[in-house]
Amino acid sequence: MCQSFTAESTPESRVFRGQITAFLNFCRIEKGLSTNSLSAYSADLSKFNAFLGESFPIQGSDEIRNYIDHLYQCELGARSIARHLTTLRSFYGFLLREGAIENDPTQLLRGPRQWQTIPKFLNLEEIERLLEIPDATRPTGLRDRAMLQLLYATGLRVSELCRVGMGDLHMEAGVLRTTGKGNKQRLVPAGQAALRAVAQYVESGRPAILKGRASRFLFVTARGGCLTRQAFWKLLAIHGKKAGIFRGLTPHVLRHSFATHLLEHGADLRSVQVMLGHADISTTQIYTHVMRSRLRETVEKHHPRA
Repeated sequence: MCQSFTAESTPESRVFRGQITAFLNFCRIEKGLSTNSLSAYSADLSKFNAFLGESFPIQGSDEIRNYIDHLYQCELGARSIARHLTTLRSFYGFLLREGAIENDPTQLLRGPRQWQTIPKFLNLEEIERLLEIPDATRPTGLRDRAMLQLLYATGLRVSELCRVGMGDLHMEAGVLRTTGKGNKQRLVPAGQAALRAVAQYVESGRPAILKGRASRFLFVTARGGCLTRQAFWKLLAIHGKKAGIFRGLTPHVLRHSFATHLLEHGADLRSVQVMLGHADISTTQIYTHVMRSRLRETVEKHHPRA
């Protein structure tokens, strides 16, 4: 049964919390991680600290195994548990490099199997319906349509999409510059349909929303700030329902759709990796599962002896 824990106020736990603070500062300053990543790291380590109680210092991996078992008891999914384990590996790797520990207790731990199911994505007909939903007679409709078009055309993360600056999209070259995880920049090509939608929004929609205010962001609110991730999630859900798409539509579904449709039309996996901003090709390889599944469906549907 899943239990909640409260961190003990002992000298050891206070030292541990100090190490957590040092690690988070390292991630922020040296690695340039985003606010969202730092918040996730902080939340994961706070839970781990509370679970440990007085079990300090850690010499082996038993405490961490017990913690992972605890997460399973709390019925966390494989991906959530894998994220917790990734946080712990990064943290203890930092402590090892700093000389705070002699051995890394996470070194021999194996993560849970991930991607048990194929990621959700939309078919082309659903994409077309969704892109036509925003009301192009309204300034906010022009903005929403441009955001949807650009998201599907580039496969950006939602945080990357919301923070696109006015100087980041080079219309003539058809290329978008974005800053992803680890403060790494990449260039992503954008298709003509997305560029036309953005151009129409910049010409008519954006000035009407800003009403004379200045903003460095491309996709803005009436106050001149960028549209937040949470606000875009809500807008996407509203547009999805209008398009008849009710099955858990999120910005990541459009990112999955972007990658899946590229591969279906002949793109190579390495190119998709670069455009998605994945540091490791193994992350992108999930889409090979999508391709195998679609091929199997095609054979079963069309082969005379399937």
